[in-house]
Amino acid sequence: MTPAAEKIISNTRNIGISAHIDSGKTTLTERILYYAGKIHKIEEVRGKGSGATMDHMELEKEKGITITSAATTVNWDDKKINIIDTPGHVDFTVEVERSLRVLDGAILVLCGVAGIQSQSITVDRQMKRYKVPRLAFINKLDRMGANPEKGIQGIRDVLGLNAVAMQIPIGLEEHLEGVVDLISMKAIYFDGEKGDDIRYEEIPEHLQEQAQQSRNDMLEAVSMFDDQMMEDLLEEKEISETAIHDAVCKGVQTLEFCPVFLGSAFKNRGVQPLLDAITRYLPSPLDAVPSQATDLDSGEKLTLECDPDKPTIAMAFKLTEEQFGQLTYTRIYQGSLNKGDQIVNSRTGRKLRVGRMVRMHSNDRENTDHAEAGDIIAMVGVECASGDTFCGEGIKVTCESIFAPDPVISLAVRGEDNDQQMKMSKALGRFMREDPTFHVRTDEESGETVISGMGELHLDIYIERMRREYAVDVIVGAPQVNYREAITSTAEFDHLHKKQTGGSGQYAGVTGMIEPLAEDHENGFEFVNQIFGGAIPSEHIPACEKGFKDVMSKGPLAAFPMVGIKVTLNDGKYHDVDSSDLAYQLAARTAMRDAVKKSSPVLMEPVMKVEVETPSDFQGSVIGDLSSRRGVVYGTEVNGDDTVINAGVPLGEMFGYATQLRSLTSGKANYSMEFEKYNRCPAFVQEKVIKERAEKMREEQG
Repeated sequence: MTPAAEKIISNTRNIGISAHIDSGKTTLTERILYYAGKIHKIEEVRGKGSGATMDHMELEKEKGITITSAATTVNWDDKKINIIDTPGHVDFTVEVERSLRVLDGAILVLCGVAGIQSQSITVDRQMKRYKVPRLAFINKLDRMGANPEKGIQGIRDVLGLNAVAMQIPIGLEEHLEGVVDLISMKAIYFDGEKGDDIRYEEIPEHLQEQAQQSRNDMLEAVSMFDDQMMEDLLEEKEISETAIHDAVCKGVQTLEFCPVFLGSAFKNRGVQPLLDAITRYLPSPLDAVPSQATDLDSGEKLTLECDPDKPTIAMAFKLTEEQFGQLTYTRIYQGSLNKGDQIVNSRTGRKLRVGRMVRMHSNDRENTDHAEAGDIIAMVGVECASGDTFCGEGIKVTCESIFAPDPVISLAVRGEDNDQQMKMSKALGRFMREDPTFHVRTDEESGETVISGMGELHLDIYIERMRREYAVDVIVGAPQVNYREAITSTAEFDHLHKKQTGGSGQYAGVTGMIEPLAEDHENGFEFVNQIFGGAIPSEHIPACEKGFKDVMSKGPLAAFPMVGIKVTLNDGKYHDVDSSDLAYQLAARTAMRDAVKKSSPVLMEPVMKVEVETPSDFQGSVIGDLSSRRGVVYGTEVNGDDTVINAGVPLGEMFGYATQLRSLTSGKANYSMEFEKYNRCPAFVQEKVIKERAEKMREEQG
């Protein structure tokens, strides 16, 4: 790699901004764009102007929420920062998931009043899954009831991170004036109407003792990453600012330290020091944990090197359909991409030519002819799916795919006539390519089109987009819960499949047992082969596994998919002439069906983790309503005049909850929910669901 290329890559930062709903992510991004000179007028998320830059969809502006992640690039000092602003609503969790998959660092934004909220925990889990180093920014310190200490304590206790304040606030609520930087021990004020003018002063007298104590705590935590600093501290020597910055950087990049910064994006306080911290502490693509890929020929794991001179490897992490063709957001891990290059999609084996390449700024774009390792760009008109890997000449690998959770809610949809149905199919095809958590299938019995997603809001947004973007009058059926079926006891099977005809027949015997898996088991199905001595030849074992697995798609109670079954195959029968893969597959299917019926099957329902924030006066009514929905209240927490209620509620009881909550609390409460687990249905619910399912099937057949 040339020194010039190394300098460009080392000055690049790929970061995401993630948080719970309404913590101020998009507002913070708007301020970053303004201070970095990318925009010249600040717009608000729910303002009267044209809306925040990163919320470019009409629906986002109307609802005041982020629906799709948006990318932009800014320059701060001599560093280039690629930023992805992600949604907070758990229904769009895949947007966060795929962004974190390709980023080298992240900012976890917390509300200064609420502290850690349910979605903060989910986002933190995603960051840990992809080993993304992060800084925390406690926002909204201008609001009534703001308490940064509570936020920092929450990061430590709930998220289990080594969180340490790098600043203390000068005033809180309406008196928030600025922050004290504990490294330089200076007070920082943000003057001017938009906080453009940064003024450094001595620390106010009434804060000097607190600042010194906080600095000592910070130095003690940071010295864990620098032995020399630890010695100097013990000997009470002066610690240089450079040494502190280096130690913090090491702690952040080894994922063992989470520095916390303070401010209010809305009131233009504390954003510039956060930008300094991003460029100082978050890794460049050269310093980030290297990504891995699998060689498709040998199956070996390869570590990708952020080197423009190596063979090209890039990953498509997000797709959007535009009027000029598909826009493919791509992270280049190795090598470089030039306009006119030929690349191969390793999943399909198809060769593609790179046409137009653009750098994104929300919905605007700027053409570019060249991009190198460590960069994030978008390609126009390239046919692919989300998560595909692109390779240059002489290399064929695939990058680790993006984790996509299973959908929990379904709706039947149809167009009014054939023309509308065609438009709807086109829209659904596009949404499925763009969003791995949005599923579309045709119900075999009824022929209905069924869409599935992560929650009511998720599906509502897609239905609204079909109406607006494709002019489809969608007729929507009642929401359906995605129930599952599971077994509760062990059952043995011993089945011989024998079919003699004139020519070669079918002969296969399988013996073994099925048992329930633990509830928290990651896979819904586990197969154990205990065949010894060739009772079933090894080449037929995969056919047996396929036969067992096929039965999982429809359970015996109400034809819902089955989960949580371990199948052990320990014996079988074989015939030299008549045994075949097909015979073993059919034998395994019949054996599995019979065993499942004997193992006390039950219906499982999705339970949602619900967090309601309501004025304390309405606490009793809200808890009463949650209990009437078969909810279990996990706990409550008082936040100033508000109470936060955490509960687990079956999804089937949550339809129409937004309207009910509004009427119970005069529109003053809000809530968020995300999938938590599958739980066994009570007997009366199981009976009702099975009966409704049977009636529906009869209607469809009749």
